[in-house]
Amino acid sequence: MRSTALAAALTVAAGLLVSPQAIAWENGLARTPPMGFNNWNTTHCRAEFNEKMIKDTADLFVSRGLRDAGYRYVNIDDCWAEPARDANGKLVVDRKRFPSGIKALADYVHSKGLKFGIYTSAGTKTCNAAGFPGALGHEDSDARQFADWGVDYLKYDNCNNQGVDARQRYTRMREAIKKAKRPMVYSICEWGQNAPWTWAQEVGNSWRTTGDINDTWAKMVSIFKKNLPLAAHAKPGAWNDPDMLEVGNGGMTPTEYRSHFSLWAVMAAPLLIGSDLRKVSAENFQTLLNTDVIAVNQDRKGVQGKQVKASGGLYVIVKPLADGDAAVALFNENTDTRTIGTTAAEIGLGGAQRYQLRDLWSKRTTTSTGAISAEVPGHATVVFRVRKG
Repeated sequence: MRSTALAAALTVAAGLLVSPQAIAWENGLARTPPMGFNNWNTTHCRAEFNEKMIKDTADLFVSRGLRDAGYRYVNIDDCWAEPARDANGKLVVDRKRFPSGIKALADYVHSKGLKFGIYTSAGTKTCNAAGFPGALGHEDSDARQFADWGVDYLKYDNCNNQGVDARQRYTRMREAIKKAKRPMVYSICEWGQNAPWTWAQEVGNSWRTTGDINDTWAKMVSIFKKNLPLAAHAKPGAWNDPDMLEVGNGGMTPTEYRSHFSLWAVMAAPLLIGSDLRKVSAENFQTLLNTDVIAVNQDRKGVQGKQVKASGGLYVIVKPLADGDAAVALFNENTDTRTIGTTAAEIGLGGAQRYQLRDLWSKRTTTSTGAISAEVPGHATVVFRVRKG
């Protein structure tokens, strides 16, 4: 970006001082956490990120039942553009990766009954070292271009931000999206650096609470522990985002991936598949298709699960549900089997003489007078749906 353009961008951002009342954001979208796909975790900027992969993913959403299970958004991440804008300041599609162009790709995704998402950064360039154009100083133009292409979801990253205040940068793009007059889920990706959970409800539909995930048990658990205490800040249309799913990428066991999926579900996190669905094993595919666990994530009450107790790597997390049930996740961080227990009273369902406990992974239903417990293998998570009567 030329120095004059950058100066103009910084001036606009610095002047974006508006009252909280003026920036309340309610676009009617993401009333439950968004579900879909993003290629980044499996491809990064490698050549296999291309038009065929995205079309194949949309096809698999339909043929393998993902669309019917609730997954809707097929999103592309960094590296879809050319390194320079055109003479009119417009973004230029990388025609080697996407020979048909972005609008044609969005049209294809829409033809499958799905929605299409795209990526850019709230800086002068995106995060990849190749230096693709970011949207700082081009917010209105880029939002209009995305709208013209048929974009339904925008992931807005945090690289090369020139030190401009995060809330100002992200609010500026929110206003550009509103002016573009196309509904877009707005995903704020500033890595939790500026405590977005304290301000981003008024700006976007979700906000990253941590740095990037990777396909390891240790990283997944560390992100879980950072996101879990932020439950009070989530609500319908505005979600804590602990980053995309690694299920199926190969770095964890099927048991660990079930824990990953269970914990993200009970934390009301966006469920964005980050693996190449053409390569995911049948067992891991079934994890992604567990409609009982998905129903917990997508519950219309829109409450993020809260920690009831935790000690020695054993966690009890409770998510109240709209029909009066409660989802209870019993998570064992240790490597050996442990007993994890709680009670109906502890999870806020006291007062009944009898309870039904539906195990959402084994599909077995048992009854209890109030005790809720399980022998949980190492690195596993048991999820019960608990109902009075």
